[in-house]
Amino acid sequence: MRLITFERDGAARLGAVVDDRAVDLAALAATQGEQLPSDMLGLIDLGPEGLARARALLDRARGELPSSVAFPLSSVRLLAPIPRPRKNVICLGLNYAEHVEEGSRAMNVQRDLPKEPVYFSKPPTVIVGPDAPVIHDARVSTKMDWEAELAVIIGRRGKRIPRERALEYVFGYTCFNDVSARDLQRARGGQWDMGKSLDTYGPLGPWIVTTDEIPDPQVLEIMCRVNGVEKQHSNTRHMLFDVATCIADWSQGITLEPGDIIATGTPSGVGFARTPPEFMQPGDVVEVEIERIGVLRNPIVAAE
Repeated sequence: MRLITFERDGAARLGAVVDDRAVDLAALAATQGEQLPSDMLGLIDLGPEGLARARALLDRARGELPSSVAFPLSSVRLLAPIPRPRKNVICLGLNYAEHVEEGSRAMNVQRDLPKEPVYFSKPPTVIVGPDAPVIHDARVSTKMDWEAELAVIIGRRGKRIPRERALEYVFGYTCFNDVSARDLQRARGGQWDMGKSLDTYGPLGPWIVTTDEIPDPQVLEIMCRVNGVEKQHSNTRHMLFDVATCIADWSQGITLEPGDIIATGTPSGVGFARTPPEFMQPGDVVEVEIERIGVLRNPIVAAE
């Protein structure tokens, strides 16, 4: 199932994509005398029961979706599937060997591959949806870089989750762009958070694909294009620490909750490691594409 948050007539609605239509799930439930939440986090909070109810509603109505609840996908504005996360996005750094190696070459340092997952976070204010502008503010940073990543949406509360059961805690997957201000990332003692956390530096979407459609997250092609030119192309099987390992590791001391987002790191091909280095500029369009999920497209727009 592809689950979306979309805007129509000025209101944000929880939906599903069916045959290139956006179906308002709460409105559809009402036509059948039932109830569903009107937002993504509310649906995730219901756990497997919520997904089962949504699927049952769609199955009963398939082929007879009234125009009051189903709209051409092209006529609605897609928002980030979770427009405002409750907590910071959990991010993996240095999670592809070739990305570690390209960074070491570019910075002329010797860096060993990490032996455990490396984490940082991005605040909820980074999140924007498909086709929403990513703001390039030259007063703050002039070295805006791209990072295509698979994002994991947690569906169940858990702590000390065993690795062999970790994927049971996943609600679904989507695309994420860990936009990075490389000048800020390298400054101030080498801290990462400020360089990763500028407003709009976390495009998310275009939808969440539920785990029944992606039972194995480690077999997905992942790509990034800037102005139609491919910059990154890899496969999630090349992660140093796979999705299950990251869930198990993080949850040893920190409780994962429904709606938490884990961005699983980027492969090689980022701008700062190119010769010469490349950075995004106003007018550019960046696309993250992940097999079996789709394309997340965002324009780069100069700050006012």
